[in-house]
Formats: sequence, structure tokens, C-alpha cells
Amino acid sequence: MPTTTFSIALIPGDGIGCEVTLPAFAIAQKTAANSGFELSATSYDWGSDYYFKNGRMMPSDAIETLRKHDAILLGAVGHTQIPDHVTLNGLLLPIRRRFDQFANVRPAVLYRGVPSPLKALSAGDVDMVVVRENTEGEYAQVGGFVHQDHDAEVAIQTAVFTRHGVERIIRYAFELARARNKKRKVASITKSNAQGFSMVLWDRVFQRVAGEYPDIETESLLVDAAAMNFVRRPQTFDVVVASNLFGDILSDISAIVTGSIGLAASANIDPTRRFPSMFEPVHGSAPDIAGKGIANPLAAVVSASMMLDHLGVSQAARKIDAAIENLLAGEKIRTPDLGGTSSTAQVVEALLKF
Repeated sequence: MPTTTFSIALIPGDGIGCEVTLPAFAIAQKTAANSGFELSATSYDWGSDYYFKNGRMMPSDAIETLRKHDAILLGAVGHTQIPDHVTLNGLLLPIRRRFDQFANVRPAVLYRGVPSPLKALSAGDVDMVVVRENTEGEYAQVGGFVHQDHDAEVAIQTAVFTRHGVERIIRYAFELARARNKKRKVASITKSNAQGFSMVLWDRVFQRVAGEYPDIETESLLVDAAAMNFVRRPQTFDVVVASNLFGDILSDISAIVTGSIGLAASANIDPTRRFPSMFEPVHGSAPDIAGKGIANPLAAVVSASMMLDHLGVSQAARKIDAAIENLLAGEKIRTPDLGGTSSTAQVVEALLKF
């Protein structure tokens, strides 16, 4: 019988992205071979080095080039000599928007063998997912400058919330809570006491959609209270749905609560599957440790596992998840961010043996 082959676009990007993306793919590729399917990779050298040579983060036909792939595995973008708004708006954000990857999914799990900075927590206490609206909201890039570079300069940044965009991300969160079948709870995060239009719309839509899911418990929190409760009672959360900005910030808190941002994976999903979805670690390019060989590859590996799950080969994804759980439970091989002395290569080598 013919073997199923998935075409994957690899964009290692910048900094530690170049150090973790290819090993993460190698682990996924080996798992695929052991599971009866294949992963075929095409690597693209887009990012800051490409920018220095060409004046842009990726070529003009990049979107059409990526469109032919089944999924995208991204390392990181960011360079100390290039403003962040240039790197983000030159590569990551255009991909998310053009492929309508409106659901940014960021799991946070407290693994056995990984200590939390919150001493009262034990392994398994935290298992949440932050679902972040990914294409509009506060990051819609609507606005501009007036009297630029003058003393009276004005910057206008407009958040854009559509009923369509709000409803589809909230509905995605409810469906995820139902599929996870854990606490069966969705927490909605807003700031409607101060943002009387956009967040009030969000609250109204959340209440209406929640009525269609009587089997799912709900909670609505202002973002400042949510930040506090991510520290005070993270074990009570299951699926958290938030706007682009709030979800971005809260998912970093959930990552640290569960041990390290080096464990924080994410998926940029087009649930309609019209376009390829993109998978990436949350940690960024980390220029302070780039080139030292000590970057934690696990966030990239979990991202690759999420990619396999999205592609419909969930059994292979579970094999990778189990390998990570076994590795961390052993408490021997771990990178410095987790209190160990292992190198990136040593972690990858250990995972390849599972």
C-alpha cells in the first residue's frame, strides 16, 4: 500500500530557532517512520539573515510558496539589530493573517519532574490551554503616525474586533474544552469595565455562545484578575479564551508557572483547513543564549507533536508526548532553564532513543 507523505515547510528563522527546529523535525520524522507515514521537509532560510541580504524578512512570493505545504514548522524570528515590529510584521504576522490562522493554541502542562516556582503545585496540577484570537484585536495593525518625528507626534493604534472573529474563536474554545474532556470549562478574559465597546462585544458573544454548550462550565474574568489567578489558582483552569493581546501575555504567565518558557509550544491553526497551519515554540529567538548549545528543544518538539496531531496522525503525536514525559520524569537530562546542565544535543539524543 502507498505510504502517506506530508509536506512540511521548515523555517528555522533566527537565534535558537535554528538550533531547535531541525532536531524537533528529526524527532517527528523518526516517529513518522515508525508509525507508517512519512514527513517530507523543505527548509527556507527566511528571517533576519535574509533581511540583511535582501531588505525583507521573506521573499515576495513566500505565501504562495508556503501554500503548497501541509503544515509549517517555525523556529523563531527576532534579531537585536532589527526592530521587533519589522521582524514580526515581515514574516510571522503576514503568515498568520494570509492563511487565516485565527486560533493560536498554547498548552501549559506541569510535567512530572519539573518544579513550578509555585511551591504548592505538584505534577499534573496544571493542564490548561490558552486559546488566543490570532488575526485581529489589538494586533490588527490599524492606525498610523501623524506629524512623525515632530514634538507633537501622534501615534494611533486601533483594536479591531468583529463579531465574526470573536464568535469563531470563542466557539473554537468551547469545542476544544469538549474534546479535551477534562475540567470541561472555558474561561473568557476581557477588560470590559474599561474597554466599553470591543470587550463588551466580546462578553455578549461569549454569553450567547456559552448558551449552546450547557455541558461546559464557564467563567468570565477581567484580565488583571486572570493574571492574578494564573498565579493564585492555575490548577482551576482548563481552556482559556482571550483576545490577541491578553492571550499573548497570559500564555507567558502559564508557561512560567509550569516551569519554563522553554516548554511552551504553540499552534497557529486554520480550523477550516483551507490553508496550512503553523507550529512554533513560544520562546522566541533568545539571542542571549543563541549559539551556546543550551537551548531547550522541548517547546519545538511539543510544537512538532501538535503539528502531527493537526495532520490527523494523533497516535504518532502521543508517542512524542510520552517520550517527553518520560524524559522529564527521569530528572537527569535537562537544559539549564530547567535546572540541569544538559545541552540541546543531549536532550535530542535522549528523545530519539525513546
